[in-house]
Amino acid sequence: MKRFLFLAAAISLVAGGCGTQVTGTATTSAPPSTRLPSDGAPAVAEPIIDTAAIEADLCSDISTAEIEAIGGKVKRTMTDDGAMGKSCGWIFEPGPSSVTASLTPGNKDGLSSLYAKHAQSGLSTFKPIDSIEGHPA
Repeated sequence: MKRFLFLAAAISLVAGGCGTQVTGTATTSAPPSTRLPSDGAPAVAEPIIDTAAIEADLCSDISTAEIEAIGGKVKRTMTDDGAMGKSCGWIFEPGPSSVTASLTPGNKDGLSSLYAKHAQSGLSTFKPIDSIEGHPA
């Protein structure tokens, strides 16, 4: 599960963008369960519901060795309790490069939100990969 969350979070790392303020009344035509997946995202047969244990200590859920296999020697980690959820960042030696993984409990659309951003050319990099522990990534 930790590899799935890390990869899903790493994919969301490239999901940059700007917000646009829109006025009006928000409406939904259907609850999330009936409109997902969307935008070409794969269906998730068994979604991960309980993330409390990982959220409690995100940085320790992924080993330093796994992070170093991606980007080199880790200099330090940093945590943040942002508006979209908890996150952990790994800063590599030497220099300004880093990897950030985050949990976004407010995102009720899951991978569909990333596929939607991709469809709108809102991602600088988008590369679906093979499933991880039975979960699409």
